Amino acid sequence: MSAIWESRKIVRSELRPDVEYDVARMSFGRRLELMKKIRDLAARIEFFEAGQAESNRMEASLLAGEMDRVFLEWGLQGVSGLEVDGAPASVAALIENGPEDLVHEALGIIKAECGLNEAERKN
Repeated sequence: MSAIWESRKIVRSELRPDVEYDVARMSFGRRLELMKKIRDLAARIEFFEAGQAESNRMEASLLAGEMDRVFLEWGLQGVSGLEVDGAPASVAALIENGPEDLVHEALGIIKAECGLNEAERKN
């Protein structure tokens, strides 16, 4: 008998039970891919968070939002059970025009799959 590994998993929304997220599971290669995508953003966020000016905090918040988008585009393979503007939701449609609560829920699921703890998920 051989071991079975599924590179994706389906997660039902706790906010809207008809909605399901198709989430990529973490693997060595995917972890490397993600690290390459976020390393520059993470360094820039750290730089701006160290500054005292309000503009630095705003820039850090903007960059954190961009990093969240990277996590979503990297980890969310699909969404079902949701229509956005009368059409079945795609990942892009969910991010751009979908309900913000579902975007945040999907982001939390993806960050948990990455092994980030609660504090790291909020950043």
